[in-house]
Amino acid sequence: MPRNQAPMPSELAAHLSRSSAPYRDPVARIDWDRLSIRQYWLPPEAVSLHGDPQFMTRPEADRMRLSQVEFLNFIEAGLWLEGMFMERIARSMRQERHNLTALKYRLHEMREETGHSLMFLELMARSGLSLPHRRHSQQRLANLFGRYAPLESLGFWMATVIGEEIPDRLNRYIRQHGRGVCPVVVEMSTLHLIDEARHISYAREMMESRLAALHGWQRQLLRPLLRRLVHQFVGVFYYPDARLYELAGFFPGADWVSRAKQNRHRREFMEQCLHPTLEIFRQRGFPLTACK
Repeated sequence: MPRNQAPMPSELAAHLSRSSAPYRDPVARIDWDRLSIRQYWLPPEAVSLHGDPQFMTRPEADRMRLSQVEFLNFIEAGLWLEGMFMERIARSMRQERHNLTALKYRLHEMREETGHSLMFLELMARSGLSLPHRRHSQQRLANLFGRYAPLESLGFWMATVIGEEIPDRLNRYIRQHGRGVCPVVVEMSTLHLIDEARHISYAREMMESRLAALHGWQRQLLRPLLRRLVHQFVGVFYYPDARLYELAGFFPGADWVSRAKQNRHRREFMEQCLHPTLEIFRQRGFPLTACK
């Protein structure tokens, strides 16, 4: 085994594999005929401009359309993130080929991430909306961590926990406050978070197993990097750019971007959603915040 590479906890890997075994394709499980553009795709409180006085005076059809575009942005960002995870899983499988328990879990995780991506693509195709090219390639720190951080390093697993937890908290909010939301969206979010619960459980375990050996200088180095990572992921998942507002009929988009960033309700919503995630890191000596 290479130096500084910790073994995968076989007991946890075996348990997660057993939980993943009764797999069903999420694309086949969803009743796509129930998809409707006459319903919200996010709970109204989860829309970036909710509470803004000017936004609240707009017709409900406009507010509903923005919820649809923002959910599409959410799953399109999910595609970017799932793609990075699948790339790393595929690379890790070369290291795990002699560990059948670990290899089996990696394959289960790959299958689940692929199913999520296909589910996202199906909704995007059925929506009839064409999203503009997003800014994910500009998230350089997130891309560097996701693609090149040493696979068994603490930094990699901390970044993985952040990257999985931030969208998962919004999925949980959709499931818990889904009354009046399109049932296809609620079902998608539910199926996604059930699988992600296993992925997050494993990522947290790997993070915890490495924290004990953390030196003070490493902690000082990681703090600003993790703060930037959180802000990048929050920006991708919680703050649409100008082109997305304009796609939903809100012109000029730059003005609405500014309103969203100044929106107290949005900050409070994010802090409510992300508090459990950020608390995990605060308790371990990494005081992170959702907002800059």
